[in-house]
Amino acid sequence: AEISSGQKNQGSDNVSHEYYLVTEKTRYPALKRVADINPNIYAIVFCRTRRETQEIADSLMKDGYNADALHGDLSQIQRDSVMEKFRKKNIQMLVATDVAARGLDVDNLTHVINHKLPDQIENYNHRSGRTGRAGNKGVSIALISKKERSRLTPIERILKKKFVHTSVPTGKEICEKQLFHLIDKVENTEVNDSEIKTYLSSIYEKLEGLSREELIQKFVSIEFNSFLSYYENAPDLNNLTTRENSRGRSTNENMTRFFINLGRKDRLNPAKLIGLINEQNIGDKVEIGSIDILDTFSFFEIDKNYEGETLASFEINKPDFNGRNVNIEITKTDRGSGGRRRRVSSSGGGFKGRNRKKSPGEKSFPNKGFGRKREDRKNKRTSSVEGGSRKRRRG
Repeated sequence: AEISSGQKNQGSDNVSHEYYLVTEKTRYPALKRVADINPNIYAIVFCRTRRETQEIADSLMKDGYNADALHGDLSQIQRDSVMEKFRKKNIQMLVATDVAARGLDVDNLTHVINHKLPDQIENYNHRSGRTGRAGNKGVSIALISKKERSRLTPIERILKKKFVHTSVPTGKEICEKQLFHLIDKVENTEVNDSEIKTYLSSIYEKLEGLSREELIQKFVSIEFNSFLSYYENAPDLNNLTTRENSRGRSTNENMTRFFINLGRKDRLNPAKLIGLINEQNIGDKVEIGSIDILDTFSFFEIDKNYEGETLASFEINKPDFNGRNVNIEITKTDRGSGGRRRRVSSSGGGFKGRNRKKSPGEKSFPNKGFGRKREDRKNKRTSSVEGGSRKRRRG
């Protein structure tokens, strides 16, 4: 089966490329959240195996999406049927293997989602080229683990574009987006006066006891309550992913990974964190690696040759950020150090550099501890990534 329309391989400038950091445990929940925060999504989700393709499609259908699978285990009649439904937009999300999707050309796809990166890097270009056509904007998304991040570099060379690291949407963000999408949908709904006129008097009589505010609340809640219920107490998948990925040293052997006690709630962003690091005068042209900003804390990487200088500079300068004392800590010591962490607090914590000699006249700093209780940062294991399932049909 083949759908042909529009010009192939045109519109690559209209495609933005994003990646989300996930673990195997959070990969599907992250995919679902990407779909949930894009109410009008019309996408192909690429998987590497037939079994994986069917499992993802089944999960999406169970969660209320108009989805289906396209893979080699289907008969030609079944494939033709799935393709026709997708072409008519009776299917929102088509989950497919690379082989089964060959020859599939649809101009108005909003997203291409790589559930996993393809084995052959050039296949990523074939996948992403299916969106952003006919002058439309498109988004190509890759769900990757931290260890897979290096695989993006050769893809970026081919695309001559950079991937943008994007946070997995939170439950609150999804609920807000869906609420205002519902309001827009109500506002733009065309009313068939002739068809509904017969029933209006009975409707008015039934609802006359409700105030304007009560009527709006009840009407919105009919569809919106399912989202509120589903995402109530839902965890931040970015925190779960970062905690699992951050156990141990940086995956880049030339970098040292640091913890810092500032996050989004402190109005910290990558630019401000880089500025804070530079203010400590650690050294000329110190290379800063990856940065992960979370709600209440963050991680950053520094050239390992400046590991000691970084700790020393924060100890001596005792910086503050928006009136808050800054604490940094190396996430994990070298293997031979017994597993202890080296840490420093701008509120008077201690510093002990590895193989670092004191300069003449340099004072020793008393080791008063990190200042922040280790229990506050202890990883909490979550028995379930997402709260119970719900049934919901999407238009």
